[in-house]
Amino acid sequence: MKSAIATAAAIRSGETTALAECDAAIARIEAGDGAINAVVIRDFDRARDAARAIDAGPKDDRALLGVPMTVKESFDIAGLATSWGFAEHADHIATEDAVAVQRLKAAGAVILGKTNIPVGLADLQTNNPNYGRTRNPHNLDRVSGGSSGGSAAALAAGFVPLEFGSDIGGSIRVPAAFCGIWGHKPTFGMLDTDGHYFPRTQGAAPNLSVIGPLARDPDDLALALDLVSDLPLPKPTPRGTGDWRILILARHPLAAAAATISDAVEAVGAAFAKVGATVDYHSDLLPDLKSQHEDYMRILAVAMARGAPSPSGPPSTPMIVLLDRQAACRRAWRRLFRAYDAVIAPAWGTTAFLHDDTPIGDRIAMIDGVATPFAAQIAYPGLATFPLLPATSVPVGVDPDGMPIGVQVIADRYADHTAIAVARVAHDLVWSR
Repeated sequence: MKSAIATAAAIRSGETTALAECDAAIARIEAGDGAINAVVIRDFDRARDAARAIDAGPKDDRALLGVPMTVKESFDIAGLATSWGFAEHADHIATEDAVAVQRLKAAGAVILGKTNIPVGLADLQTNNPNYGRTRNPHNLDRVSGGSSGGSAAALAAGFVPLEFGSDIGGSIRVPAAFCGIWGHKPTFGMLDTDGHYFPRTQGAAPNLSVIGPLARDPDDLALALDLVSDLPLPKPTPRGTGDWRILILARHPLAAAAATISDAVEAVGAAFAKVGATVDYHSDLLPDLKSQHEDYMRILAVAMARGAPSPSGPPSTPMIVLLDRQAACRRAWRRLFRAYDAVIAPAWGTTAFLHDDTPIGDRIAMIDGVATPFAAQIAYPGLATFPLLPATSVPVGVDPDGMPIGVQVIADRYADHTAIAVARVAHDLVWSR
């Protein structure tokens, strides 16, 4: 399957047509998605019309000219349902495209439809009463992740080269890691989230939440980020592989990690060190990760509750105090990034787990034979989310069961392209092994 960039170039040169690429993607979905259930809202007729319009016009230099893609169900597309998986919102039809969708279409993308999500975008697996369960293409008994689980599954299955999702608790990075593809959580506030909001609301964006790309290819990932970003994000100064400064964080003090995961993170560090990069495994510059996680969970609970009262009463910490702590945490990370270009850590402490509809608060994660609280794993995506930092999920190997292993590369605020660049080097250093 061609990358998005290669597909656009082939259409531009006349090697293929937008309609041919659209039809090929539709055929892949129709042939392969029955068991996976990733592309749950299909807009094939309008996609073909859009592709025909591109073929009828001049072969311009739009970056995604004729590229077929899908987007997460939670983005508005005019004329299609946006339910966020809630049965009561199944009949909610969007009247306008989300800003991100507008920008992707302006770049020439052909949107085939929308991909599945968990209810309220609130789980690390993808299952809801409107569209059912999405399964991991690598093993149908395993989850594809969440909440951009349909997005990652569609990419891993080879249906499309590019997707767009969202992330507040690992919802891009974890599905990417579970499905063996690339995903990027941007710096908070850099991509307009208008049109990606809870159904039948005015769209106030919660603190921490971002939208971002998922792809099969890192160049496509970087391109999609730039196409949708409000402002240009800086590119890192070109440097040799051995010139990077890396901090390896193989485990979180509050969350266990399977040996296959922590070993993979450390293997990436060893690979960087072998080519002469500066690699550390400890740093006094790291903020107090325990306190950071506790404050992250408090803000996350407020964001996900959307004003609903807590079963145990109002939050014990006023929001302004939490925001003060968040500001202090951001400054701590900024100081750390004066010494390092990137921090490499697990995206999640396990590979894709078996389907399990136990509520998150009661769910158990088996890690190397030990039962641990599932919810504690949120600490890994929270590393970048609470301080509002960019992070790229990159595939670096497979576990003994053949399931993909992904790690996240965290960089300084606005250094999104540094995170992608380091992730690309990490992948190239270890993937052949």
